[in-house]
Amino acid sequence: QVQLVESGGGLVQPGGSLRLSCAASGRTVSSYAMGWFRQAPGKEREFVAGISRRGGSTYYADSVKGRFTISRDNAKNTVYLQMNSLKPEDTAVYYCTAGGSITVVTTGYDYWGQGTQVTVSS
Repeated sequence: QVQLVESGGGLVQPGGSLRLSCAASGRTVSSYAMGWFRQAPGKEREFVAGISRRGGSTYYADSVKGRFTISRDNAKNTVYLQMNSLKPEDTAVYYCTAGGSITVVTTGYDYWGQGTQVTVSS
């Protein structure tokens, strides 16, 4: 079992930055590939970024490529999502997730956090 807790969300102006954190407890996070998804009101949950167990491979949705960076610190059992050049369309609840490998579908992950709200607005 893995428990995931996201933090770092909030209100930011367009063009601003936020860093989300995902703290894991229970089984060590290094046993899992980790991902970030997001869900806007009235829309399906969508893949944002993923990172392999040791951090050697990353993968991004086209909509965030070049603006977001996923990273992990296995010693701290924490995964991060650095979000730069934020746009209003990035507004959503962001979820941290853990699974066997990086995949863009929600069914590929075993554990989910409760989510953190990110709002991009002037």
